[in-house]
Amino acid sequence: MQNRNPLNLKIPVFCAPMFLVSGPELVIAACKAGIAGSFPATNARTPEQLEQWMETISSALTPDDAPWVMNLITHSTYTRLEEELKLVAKYKPKVVITALGSPKPVMETVKSYGGMVFADVVDIKLAKKAADAGVDGLACISAGAGGHTGQLSPFAFISAVREFFDGYIAVGGGIADGASVAGAIAAGADYVYMGTRFLPAQESMAQQEYKDMTIAATSEDLIISDAITGTKASWLKASLARVGLDPDNLGESAARDYSGGGSVKRWKDVWAAGQGVGSIRSIESVSTIVDTIEHEYHAATERFNQITSHK
Repeated sequence: MQNRNPLNLKIPVFCAPMFLVSGPELVIAACKAGIAGSFPATNARTPEQLEQWMETISSALTPDDAPWVMNLITHSTYTRLEEELKLVAKYKPKVVITALGSPKPVMETVKSYGGMVFADVVDIKLAKKAADAGVDGLACISAGAGGHTGQLSPFAFISAVREFFDGYIAVGGGIADGASVAGAIAAGADYVYMGTRFLPAQESMAQQEYKDMTIAATSEDLIISDAITGTKASWLKASLARVGLDPDNLGESAARDYSGGGSVKRWKDVWAAGQGVGSIRSIESVSTIVDTIEHEYHAATERFNQITSHK
Protein backbone atom coordinates (compact mmCIF):
# COMPACT_ATOMS: atom_id res chain seq x y z
CA MET A 1 0.00 0.00 0.00
CA GLN A 2 1.30 3.46 -0.91
CA ASN A 3 2.64 5.56 1.95
CA ARG A 4 0.20 8.46 2.14
CA ASN A 5 2.57 10.59 4.22
CA PRO A 6 5.96 10.30 2.49
CA LEU A 7 7.01 13.66 3.93
CA ASN A 8 6.69 12.33 7.49
CA LEU A 9 4.92 15.43 8.80
CA LYS A 10 3.74 15.70 12.41
CA ILE A 11 0.35 16.74 11.11
CA PRO A 12 -0.58 16.66 7.40
CA VAL A 13 -0.20 20.38 6.76
CA PHE A 14 1.72 22.56 4.33
CA CYS A 15 2.36 26.14 5.36
CA ALA A 16 1.28 27.32 1.91
CA PRO A 17 3.47 29.59 -0.24
CA MET A 18 2.23 33.18 0.08
CA PHE A 19 3.41 35.92 -2.25
CA LEU A 20 5.40 38.61 -0.38
CA VAL A 21 4.60 36.86 2.93
CA SER A 22 6.59 33.60 3.01
CA GLY A 23 10.35 33.88 3.54
CA PRO A 24 13.17 31.85 5.06
CA GLU A 25 12.18 32.58 8.66
CA LEU A 26 8.62 31.34 8.12
CA VAL A 27 9.76 28.28 6.16
CA ILE A 28 12.34 27.26 8.76
CA ALA A 29 9.91 27.77 11.65
CA ALA A 30 7.28 25.64 9.92
CA CYS A 31 9.71 22.80 9.22
CA LYS A 32 11.05 22.93 12.78
CA ALA A 33 7.45 22.70 14.03
CA GLY A 34 6.86 19.53 12.00
CA ILE A 35 4.91 20.75 8.98
CA ALA A 36 6.08 21.45 5.43
CA GLY A 37 7.27 25.03 5.00
CA SER A 38 7.11 26.57 1.54
CA PHE A 39 7.73 29.83 -0.27
CA PRO A 40 7.31 31.21 -3.79
CA ALA A 41 10.61 31.73 -5.60
CA THR A 42 9.29 35.14 -6.68
CA ASN A 43 9.47 36.38 -3.09
CA ALA A 44 13.22 36.65 -3.57
CA ARG A 45 13.65 39.69 -5.75
CA THR A 46 16.71 38.42 -7.63
CA PRO A 47 18.22 35.00 -8.40
CA GLU A 48 21.13 35.94 -6.15
CA GLN A 49 18.80 36.60 -3.23
CA LEU A 50 16.93 33.40 -4.01
CA GLU A 51 20.12 31.39 -3.69
CA GLN A 52 20.88 33.08 -0.38
CA TRP A 53 17.43 32.09 0.88
CA MET A 54 17.79 28.50 -0.29
CA GLU A 55 21.21 28.23 1.33
CA THR A 56 19.86 29.71 4.58
CA ILE A 57 16.94 27.27 4.67
CA SER A 58 19.04 24.23 3.73
CA SER A 59 21.68 25.04 6.34
CA ALA A 60 19.17 25.61 9.13
CA LEU A 61 17.29 22.33 8.76
CA THR A 62 18.31 18.85 9.88
CA PRO A 63 17.10 15.39 8.78
CA ASP A 64 14.79 15.40 11.82
CA ASP A 65 12.92 18.48 10.57
CA ALA A 66 10.06 18.43 8.10
CA PRO A 67 11.08 19.08 4.47
CA TRP A 68 10.97 22.48 2.82
CA VAL A 69 9.01 23.11 -0.36
CA MET A 70 9.60 25.37 -3.35
CA ASN A 71 6.87 27.09 -5.36
CA LEU A 72 7.68 27.98 -8.99
CA ILE A 73 5.68 29.94 -11.56
CA THR A 74 5.66 28.15 -14.91
CA HIS A 75 3.53 30.63 -16.87
CA SER A 76 4.91 31.50 -20.32
CA THR A 77 5.42 35.16 -19.35
CA TYR A 78 7.64 34.30 -16.41
CA THR A 79 11.26 34.90 -17.35
CA ARG A 80 13.19 33.56 -14.34
CA LEU A 81 12.22 29.89 -14.48
CA GLU A 82 15.42 28.64 -16.12
CA GLU A 83 17.61 30.32 -13.48
CA GLU A 84 15.39 29.07 -10.69
CA LEU A 85 15.53 25.49 -11.95
CA LYS A 86 19.33 25.57 -11.78
CA LEU A 87 19.03 26.45 -8.09
CA VAL A 88 16.43 23.74 -7.58
CA ALA A 89 18.88 21.21 -9.03
CA LYS A 90 21.56 22.48 -6.64
CA TYR A 91 19.55 22.66 -3.38
CA LYS A 92 17.10 19.82 -4.07
CA PRO A 93 13.88 20.74 -2.26
CA LYS A 94 11.88 17.61 -1.46
CA VAL A 95 8.79 19.02 -3.18
CA VAL A 96 8.38 21.58 -5.96
CA ILE A 97 4.92 23.04 -6.47
CA THR A 98 4.20 24.57 -9.87
CA ALA A 99 1.69 27.37 -10.36
CA LEU A 100 0.02 29.35 -13.14
CA GLY A 101 1.25 27.04 -15.88
CA SER A 102 2.06 23.47 -16.89
CA PRO A 103 4.25 21.42 -14.53
CA LYS A 104 6.10 19.89 -17.50
CA PRO A 105 9.05 22.39 -17.50
CA VAL A 106 10.16 21.31 -14.01
CA MET A 107 9.59 17.56 -14.18
CA GLU A 108 12.98 16.45 -15.50
CA THR A 109 14.96 18.60 -13.06
CA VAL A 110 13.04 17.59 -9.94
CA LYS A 111 12.77 13.92 -10.83
CA SER A 112 16.51 13.74 -11.52
CA TYR A 113 17.32 14.03 -7.81
CA GLY A 114 14.29 12.10 -6.52
CA GLY A 115 12.10 15.07 -5.68
CA MET A 116 8.33 15.25 -5.97
CA VAL A 117 6.29 17.59 -8.18
CA PHE A 118 2.91 18.93 -7.09
CA ALA A 119 0.85 21.10 -9.44
CA ASP A 120 -1.25 23.97 -8.09
CA VAL A 121 -4.67 23.63 -9.80
CA VAL A 122 -7.95 25.52 -9.43
CA ASP A 123 -10.33 23.35 -11.47
CA ILE A 124 -10.85 19.81 -12.77
CA LYS A 125 -9.61 20.59 -16.28
CA LEU A 126 -6.24 21.78 -14.98
CA ALA A 127 -6.09 18.86 -12.53
CA LYS A 128 -6.51 16.36 -15.39
CA LYS A 129 -3.80 18.07 -17.44
CA ALA A 130 -1.39 17.99 -14.51
CA ALA A 131 -2.21 14.34 -13.78
CA ASP A 132 -1.55 13.47 -17.42
CA ALA A 133 1.83 15.23 -17.14
CA GLY A 134 2.84 12.72 -14.46
CA VAL A 135 2.89 14.85 -11.30
CA ASP A 136 3.21 13.18 -7.92
CA GLY A 137 0.61 15.39 -6.33
CA LEU A 138 -2.00 18.07 -6.86
CA ALA A 139 -2.48 21.16 -4.73
CA CYS A 140 -6.21 21.64 -5.20
CA ILE A 141 -6.99 25.29 -4.55
CA SER A 142 -10.65 25.49 -3.64
CA ALA A 143 -13.29 28.08 -2.82
CA GLY A 144 -12.30 30.01 0.27
CA ALA A 145 -8.59 30.15 -0.49
CA GLY A 146 -6.70 33.39 -0.04
CA GLY A 147 -4.89 34.98 -2.96
CA HIS A 148 -5.60 33.22 -6.26
CA THR A 149 -8.62 31.08 -5.50
CA GLY A 150 -10.79 28.32 -6.93
CA GLN A 151 -14.56 27.92 -7.13
CA LEU A 152 -15.15 24.29 -6.09
CA SER A 153 -15.66 23.34 -2.47
CA PRO A 154 -12.73 21.38 -1.05
CA PHE A 155 -14.92 18.28 -0.63
CA ALA A 156 -16.26 18.41 -4.19
CA PHE A 157 -12.76 18.98 -5.54
CA ILE A 158 -11.26 16.02 -3.67
CA SER A 159 -14.09 13.71 -4.71
CA ALA A 160 -13.84 14.69 -8.39
CA VAL A 161 -10.04 14.37 -8.51
CA ARG A 162 -10.07 10.95 -6.84
CA GLU A 163 -12.08 9.67 -9.83
CA PHE A 164 -8.95 9.85 -12.00
CA PHE A 165 -5.93 10.50 -9.75
CA ASP A 166 -4.43 8.23 -7.09
CA GLY A 167 -1.43 10.44 -6.31
CA TYR A 168 -1.14 12.83 -3.41
CA ILE A 169 -3.72 15.55 -2.88
CA ALA A 170 -3.08 18.68 -0.86
CA VAL A 171 -6.27 20.70 -0.60
CA GLY A 172 -6.62 24.33 0.43
CA GLY A 173 -9.47 26.77 0.79
CA GLY A 174 -10.87 28.17 4.03
CA ILE A 175 -9.11 25.54 6.15
CA ALA A 176 -7.81 27.27 9.25
CA ASP A 177 -8.10 24.83 12.17
CA GLY A 178 -7.29 21.26 13.04
CA ALA A 179 -10.88 20.04 12.79
CA SER A 180 -11.01 21.20 9.17
CA VAL A 181 -7.70 19.43 8.51
CA ALA A 182 -9.20 16.21 9.88
CA GLY A 183 -12.28 16.67 7.70
CA ALA A 184 -10.19 17.10 4.56
CA ILE A 185 -8.16 13.98 5.33
CA ALA A 186 -11.32 11.99 5.99
CA ALA A 187 -12.64 13.18 2.63
CA GLY A 188 -9.65 11.74 0.78
CA ALA A 189 -6.91 14.38 0.87
CA ASP A 190 -3.40 13.50 2.01
CA TYR A 191 -2.33 16.99 3.01
CA VAL A 192 -3.89 20.37 3.67
CA TYR A 193 -2.68 23.70 2.36
CA MET A 194 -2.94 26.43 5.02
CA GLY A 195 -1.87 29.96 4.17
CA THR A 196 -4.03 32.58 5.86
CA ARG A 197 -3.66 30.93 9.27
CA PHE A 198 0.09 31.59 9.14
CA LEU A 199 -0.12 35.03 7.51
CA PRO A 200 0.06 36.96 10.81
CA ALA A 201 2.66 34.65 12.37
CA GLN A 202 5.60 36.32 14.08
CA GLU A 203 7.91 34.84 11.43
CA SER A 204 5.82 36.08 8.48
CA MET A 205 7.17 38.80 6.17
CA ALA A 206 3.74 40.49 6.03
CA GLN A 207 3.67 44.14 7.01
CA GLN A 208 2.38 44.87 10.51
CA GLU A 209 -0.68 46.67 9.11
CA TYR A 210 -1.44 43.60 6.98
CA LYS A 211 -1.21 41.32 10.02
CA ASP A 212 -3.45 43.63 12.05
CA MET A 213 -6.00 43.80 9.23
CA THR A 214 -6.05 40.00 8.99
CA ILE A 215 -6.67 39.62 12.71
CA ALA A 216 -9.50 42.15 12.61
CA ALA A 217 -11.21 40.64 9.56
CA THR A 218 -13.96 38.07 9.11
CA SER A 219 -15.02 36.27 5.93
CA GLU A 220 -17.50 39.10 5.30
CA ASP A 221 -14.55 41.46 4.85
CA LEU A 222 -13.37 39.64 1.70
CA ILE A 223 -14.16 40.07 -1.97
CA ILE A 224 -13.22 37.88 -4.94
CA SER A 225 -12.14 39.73 -8.07
CA ASP A 226 -9.90 39.36 -11.12
CA ALA A 227 -9.61 43.13 -11.51
CA ILE A 228 -6.27 43.31 -9.67
CA THR A 229 -4.11 40.59 -11.26
CA GLY A 230 -6.27 39.16 -14.04
CA THR A 231 -6.89 35.97 -12.05
CA LYS A 232 -9.67 35.55 -9.50
CA ALA A 233 -8.31 36.24 -6.04
CA SER A 234 -9.70 36.82 -2.57
CA TRP A 235 -8.90 40.30 -1.29
CA LEU A 236 -9.36 42.12 2.00
CA LYS A 237 -11.85 44.91 1.26
CA ALA A 238 -10.11 47.23 3.70
CA SER A 239 -6.84 46.93 1.79
CA LEU A 240 -8.59 47.93 -1.44
CA ALA A 241 -10.22 50.94 0.17
CA ARG A 242 -6.88 51.88 1.72
CA VAL A 243 -5.43 52.58 -1.76
CA GLY A 244 -8.51 54.35 -3.10
CA LEU A 245 -10.26 51.41 -4.78
CA ASP A 246 -13.99 50.82 -4.41
CA PRO A 247 -14.51 47.15 -3.46
CA ASP A 248 -18.01 47.31 -4.95
CA ASN A 249 -16.82 48.72 -8.28
CA LEU A 250 -13.43 47.25 -9.22
CA GLY A 251 -14.06 47.23 -12.96
CA GLU A 252 -13.04 44.71 -15.59
CA SER A 253 -10.46 41.95 -15.38
CA ALA A 254 -6.84 43.09 -15.43
CA ALA A 255 -4.39 41.75 -18.00
CA ARG A 256 -2.49 38.71 -16.71
CA ASP A 257 1.20 39.32 -16.28
CA TYR A 258 3.51 37.11 -14.21
CA SER A 259 6.74 38.60 -15.52
CA GLY A 260 7.48 40.77 -12.52
CA GLY A 261 7.10 44.48 -11.74
CA GLY A 262 3.43 45.23 -12.25
CA SER A 263 2.09 42.27 -10.34
CA VAL A 264 4.52 42.85 -7.49
CA LYS A 265 3.31 46.41 -7.08
CA ARG A 266 -0.32 45.31 -7.09
CA TRP A 267 0.27 42.67 -4.41
CA LYS A 268 2.23 45.14 -2.27
CA ASP A 269 -0.56 47.68 -2.44
CA VAL A 270 -3.54 45.40 -1.81
CA TRP A 271 -3.66 42.33 0.40
CA ALA A 272 -5.20 38.89 0.16
CA ALA A 273 -6.71 36.51 2.71
CA GLY A 274 -8.84 33.38 2.74
CA GLN A 275 -12.17 32.59 4.32
CA GLY A 276 -10.55 31.09 7.40
CA VAL A 277 -9.49 34.58 8.41
CA GLY A 278 -12.20 34.87 11.07
CA SER A 279 -10.59 32.21 13.27
CA ILE A 280 -7.36 34.20 13.75
CA ARG A 281 -7.25 36.14 17.00
CA SER A 282 -3.65 37.23 17.55
CA ILE A 283 -0.08 37.27 16.30
CA GLU A 284 1.63 34.07 17.44
CA SER A 285 4.75 32.08 16.68
CA VAL A 286 4.53 29.33 14.09
CA SER A 287 5.27 26.71 16.73
CA THR A 288 2.33 27.93 18.83
CA ILE A 289 0.02 27.90 15.80
CA VAL A 290 1.08 24.35 14.87
CA ASP A 291 0.61 23.14 18.45
CA THR A 292 -2.94 24.54 18.44
CA ILE A 293 -3.75 22.94 15.08
CA GLU A 294 -2.30 19.62 16.23
CA HIS A 295 -4.43 19.64 19.38
CA GLU A 296 -7.55 20.46 17.35
CA TYR A 297 -6.69 17.80 14.78
CA HIS A 298 -6.31 15.01 17.31
CA ALA A 299 -9.47 16.09 19.16
CA ALA A 300 -11.39 15.99 15.88
CA THR A 301 -10.05 12.56 14.89
CA GLU A 302 -10.89 11.20 18.35
CA ARG A 303 -14.43 12.55 18.03
CA PHE A 304 -14.73 10.97 14.57
CA ASN A 305 -13.53 7.62 15.90
CA GLN A 306 -16.03 7.76 18.77
CA ILE A 307 -18.91 8.54 16.44
CA THR A 308 -18.02 5.86 13.90
CA SER A 309 -16.97 3.08 16.28
CA HIS A 310 -19.32 0.15 16.65
CA LYS A 311 -20.22 -0.78 20.20
